[in-house]
Amino acid sequence: MKICGQNIRKIRRSKDFTQEYMAFEMGISQKAYSDIENAKVKINFEILTKISDILEIKPSEICSISHKCGNDEYEDKFHDLVEYMKKNNIAIPKEYL
Repeated sequence: MKICGQNIRKIRRSKDFTQEYMAFEMGISQKAYSDIENAKVKINFEILTKISDILEIKPSEICSISHKCGNDEYEDKFHDLVEYMKKNNIAIPKEYL
């Protein structure tokens, strides 16, 4: 899980965003956001989605390393969701393909 937080930090810094900015955009305290980057909080789908939206990246860009984070469950659920959407002719945003 620590690798995921480090990856988020790396991407955030590459965009010159502060932890305070990220926290504000997520509606949480800077301390709570810091805990995410420092792997003190388990990253769930909601957190991952919020962070990826703010950073304007695909969730998989954060958690494509999820195999290293022990978060294969996320990748499986994401894949299942995309397949469901395809089968039911539901529009899939380009950034998630």
